[in-house]
Amino acid sequence: MALRAIWFKAQLALTLGEGLLRVQLDVCNTSKTLWEFTAALHTYLAVDAVESTRLEGLEGCARWDAVRDQHGLQSGAVTIAGEYDRVFRAPVQPMRLHDGPHSLQISQSQSLGSTVVWNPGASLSSRLPDLPADGYRSMLCVEAAQIDELVPLAPAERWQGWQELRVL
Repeated sequence: MALRAIWFKAQLALTLGEGLLRVQLDVCNTSKTLWEFTAALHTYLAVDAVESTRLEGLEGCARWDAVRDQHGLQSGAVTIAGEYDRVFRAPVQPMRLHDGPHSLQISQSQSLGSTVVWNPGASLSSRLPDLPADGYRSMLCVEAAQIDELVPLAPAERWQGWQELRVL
């Protein structure tokens, strides 16, 4: 049996409060050499009807549309009409997700420099084995991520990233 060297430690912590969820990832380099990584907190949110949701707070942020492979700036609130997969430069201020009568404030640490917004749409949803064919209608991912630039960690160095969801 071969032994594998452990070169990092990761801890995921959840904090729950009244109307609040905070997800925090802590990473420590336990090796003797520098290494680099990326991270994303895959936050799948239940919504009443994705086509009626509106995500505010990304206006003016640089974005990459992964479906069409196009770069640009976000104009107006994010709305979903079909397959949606975009990586935004993370906003400094919290975002607000409006879903009918429900609103959610979404914040993230500066160490997670991107925000990924994803919904598979009807066609892709029908091909995903872990999602009902119409499952795309009741979900939206708003992920805090660090994917455009690698995070370098020297030996014994620590990194932390978090996302906080607050019911309004």
